[in-house]
Amino acid sequence: MPTGTIDTHVHVFEDRYPLSPDRGYNPPESTLGDLRNLHTALGVDRVVFTQPSTYGVDNSAILDGMSALNAETPDRARAVIACGLDITDDELVRLDGLGVRGVRLNTDNLGGMPVTMDEIPMLCDRIRDLGWHIEFLFPGSHIIDLMPTFESVTVPMTIGHFAYQKAADGVSATGFQALLGLMREGNTWMKISGANRVSATDLPPYDDVKPMAHALIEAAEDRIMWGTDWPHPNKYEVNPNDGDLADALGEWVTDEALRQKILVDTPAQLYRF
Repeated sequence: MPTGTIDTHVHVFEDRYPLSPDRGYNPPESTLGDLRNLHTALGVDRVVFTQPSTYGVDNSAILDGMSALNAETPDRARAVIACGLDITDDELVRLDGLGVRGVRLNTDNLGGMPVTMDEIPMLCDRIRDLGWHIEFLFPGSHIIDLMPTFESVTVPMTIGHFAYQKAADGVSATGFQALLGLMREGNTWMKISGANRVSATDLPPYDDVKPMAHALIEAAEDRIMWGTDWPHPNKYEVNPNDGDLADALGEWVTDEALRQKILVDTPAQLYRF
């Protein structure tokens, strides 16, 4: 990993934080200490916490994790929260000062949507001046139906885990081609994370994901990022080894300058490290 590498997609789950009654799954205990150990092993220097659906709009776990890491090493961590339109402008400004850079909208897991689809334009209006973005997670089969929503978003947007497009369907699939078109339009950043979630085998070396990674990089080289997706919530049957996922990225991207862009430069700019 190059110096300054940013893992753009992690969660923390600690028993001291109450889970939302509206959650769709029960996550395993996955502490900030565990995350530190992972990043030490991988050689990751910085991180972006992403709000999991299991906590609803209570962002305490990721905000505490971000603050703890930033207290140890300034500018080590950022966060993407979940919030409703009832959040105050003063609170948004306060969160920006702490290191929050966006709002997550997750239609794939129960409890992940704090706003309705028709409220997204109002959410964009609330966060635009802060320089925040919206992060989407959704079932891969919904991508065509969601395209009008994506194309109407007036702030930058990110999508995780290859937009859950199945590697087995190939890069010529209608959904993946729609994704490439969205990437070319210039307002979308893609996390080539969660290879295990889209691979047909669910196991390394994730060779079937490689053509998708290459196609996305070709479509929008300056808006590609990477993340571990640690601790891989809702993947308890076959949980990946994070070293294998990191190795897969190294096999997809062999050019050092491009690795630097994906792992360091692009996320540093989007999350304002």
